Amino acid sequence: MAKSVESWGSRVGLILAMAGNAVGLGNFLRFPIQAVENGGGAFIIPYLVCFLLMGIPLLFIEWSSGRYGGRFGNHSTPYILDSMVKGRALKYIGVFGIFTNLAIVAYYSYIESWTMSYVYHSLKGTFSGMTQGEVAGFFNSYVDVTKSTTGIPYEAIIFFVLCLAFNTFILSKGIRGVEKVAKIGMPLLILFGVLLAIRGYTLGTSGASELFPDANAWDGLNFLWTPQYDSLLNPKVWLAAAGQIFFTLSVGLGTIHCYASYVKSKDDIALNSITAGFMNGFVEVVIGSAIVIPIAAGYLGLDWVMNNAGFGMAFQTMPYLFQQWGPVLAAIAGVMWFGLLFFSGITSSLAMGTPWLGFMKDEFGWSSTKGAWSFGGLALILGLPTVFFFQEGVFDDYDYWAGTVSLVFFAFFEVILYSWVFGIDKGWKEINLGADIKIPEIYKYVIKYVTPLLLGWVFFASLPSMYDKITHQDTFNRSAFADVFYAENFDRSGTAIGTVEEVGDHYIKFSFENTRKKFDKENDVAFYEEFIDYKEYSFSEDQKTTVVEGDKIKPGDAIAEGDFINNVFYKNIGRAILVSLFLFISLLVYLAYNKRRKEGRATI
Repeated sequence: MAKSVESWGSRVGLILAMAGNAVGLGNFLRFPIQAVENGGGAFIIPYLVCFLLMGIPLLFIEWSSGRYGGRFGNHSTPYILDSMVKGRALKYIGVFGIFTNLAIVAYYSYIESWTMSYVYHSLKGTFSGMTQGEVAGFFNSYVDVTKSTTGIPYEAIIFFVLCLAFNTFILSKGIRGVEKVAKIGMPLLILFGVLLAIRGYTLGTSGASELFPDANAWDGLNFLWTPQYDSLLNPKVWLAAAGQIFFTLSVGLGTIHCYASYVKSKDDIALNSITAGFMNGFVEVVIGSAIVIPIAAGYLGLDWVMNNAGFGMAFQTMPYLFQQWGPVLAAIAGVMWFGLLFFSGITSSLAMGTPWLGFMKDEFGWSSTKGAWSFGGLALILGLPTVFFFQEGVFDDYDYWAGTVSLVFFAFFEVILYSWVFGIDKGWKEINLGADIKIPEIYKYVIKYVTPLLLGWVFFASLPSMYDKITHQDTFNRSAFADVFYAENFDRSGTAIGTVEEVGDHYIKFSFENTRKKFDKENDVAFYEEFIDYKEYSFSEDQKTTVVEGDKIKPGDAIAEGDFINNVFYKNIGRAILVSLFLFISLLVYLAYNKRRKEGRATI
């Protein structure tokens, strides 16, 4: 039985590193937005149910699997699973535990680099005097690599490379390097979060203005905690809650297996896993929900928030809101907010590097330094398409396939393997080995029956949307190269018809009937109202419009002709890269298996 050379320096360091792995950008950006879009307080109910019936069981499974595999000197999911279940094919399920981390860190580090850049711009005072529209425009300019907000050519790429280099340097120090960052980063993250949350809780109506006279931070908080019970019957809300649990706890990723594999063989994992899980939940529900939504509602009003809630609010709106506090406090708040996001990001991205390091060290004898820099190099190659083609949708495509589908797939199959192949009796004994708490017996049956059924439902319910993504059903311009361009959906439902208001050789402006959310505070009910909205298209010199003023255009109607390279071309490149990555890791696992056979270490 192989012995691990590395181990965690302290229990506190382990829990903080595990919590840092879970506490990420999703806690502060994704969770409040998901809540706003899925019924406010009603979202919390399926969220808590999914946390108890999927999140906690998966934490038990992944912690105990990792510790079990660590006893045999395995620190990555292919051979952690191989040590648990015999069979040549099953180790390839574990490939997802390396693939997903590399694929996610490729675009996750890009978001991380945004936070580095925004800390710099907050200190520099770049946002001073900007309107909300100008701050939003700043973000759009930043993600366009051909433009620069600092005068530095390819600024977005420079910050991206710096961010990756910083991650790689820390990873090269091994587990102890990750532990040191967690001990510094997690307390700072919580400190910054608490200070900003206090402002969210105390802002009240002081941010109201002539433009937004009804702005009230408490409206945002009340909406987040007042259930819209009709949403509870919507399967989409439950799927969103399940997805958030995956995203926020970092289950189905492979990082927990890797971290737990460095735990001593009889050290507690039951209390550790629950502590890390509940710390993540506290940061997400108590702190994360008290910053973006209340502060935005406090200046722009709840109706504005309900119609503009999105991942980009942190970058397109918050710097403008901080400016309302004066230049000094704006700089401090900007550093705290984007510093919070940076620390939450880096503690997660460092975790994503450890499965690759563990695999290369175990199977090919690589040092931490060699493993870390190879990880950084791969992340750079994989990530550059998301940087260069961010506006073409490659970033979002990576997020869907690596950050959603891959997580659900791996989690579903690891639960089946753990409960039904490894065996729930054996697994339950492993979970309780050295436990500092007594786990309720009911969880044995939850893990065996309830969790697989819920995960199976999530997985199979997602198959239609996966098919739509594969066949590019989200666009009418489905050919990579075309000589005709078709109008896309005008509204979310895809039923609105556009009227050509203005047209030139290379420009079209449409008007159409749209709906926006409003909130009736007296009855605590959200409703929709109709309004006239506008959409614009701009084309290049070798493309020409084919409509005239007054035309009624349905989604899918031709509106221009010429030489077009559509977004699906760039998305297909991204998908080919992801498939190649999976095959490359599978090949490494196969080579490692042959090496183990020659050395007499392979399982039969």
